Amino acid sequence: MRSLALKLSPGSDLRLSIEKLGRDQHSSGFVLGVVGNLSQASFQCPGRKDPTVLEGNLEIITLNGTFSPNGVHLHLSLSDGDCQVWGGHLEPGTLVLKGADVLVGLVEEQPHINSQLTAPVPQQVLPRVEIAVMPKCPWSARALRLLQNLEIPHTVNSVDNDESFYTFRERTNLDTFPQVFVDGDLIGGYESLAELHKSGKLIELR
Repeated sequence: MRSLALKLSPGSDLRLSIEKLGRDQHSSGFVLGVVGNLSQASFQCPGRKDPTVLEGNLEIITLNGTFSPNGVHLHLSLSDGDCQVWGGHLEPGTLVLKGADVLVGLVEEQPHINSQLTAPVPQQVLPRVEIAVMPKCPWSARALRLLQNLEIPHTVNSVDNDESFYTFRERTNLDTFPQVFVDGDLIGGYESLAELHKSGKLIELR
């Protein structure tokens, strides 16, 4: 295992930043520690349909969980200005206030060595599902949660600046998000993804 420090600037999306780290490093790992504060926190409480969203000067207490190139499973706890503690499953739309330092551990895969025969390394298979999401967008959060709950491998693209926005608009001629692609072809937004799930075809993409 090797450790890596992730320093997040104001306005960064905590969850999407860790997802990007997993993709960029092509590695799996887990969160070792975190220090920082948030201007907004979005988290899923047990038994609730929609995420809970808090705004203000929020102090991060803990962040636990794992990440990989295919997604994350993270739990956040935080304190508000009245020292009331909140927590749940970390969702997109959790934004850094002044800064946040996240220490992660990357798992180094050890190749199996056979003294008589070395097997060829298989090529990495990319997920068939790709999704472009916009921070603080509830429909983007719902689409991500659906993919995660069904354990559908997927690639996430965060549309958090003008450059990425215009890149996807040029690609799809759409201004709305999320935008969901299967095998590189646009299928639509959240409603199209939900219809694919309803038909039973989404689960086939595992």
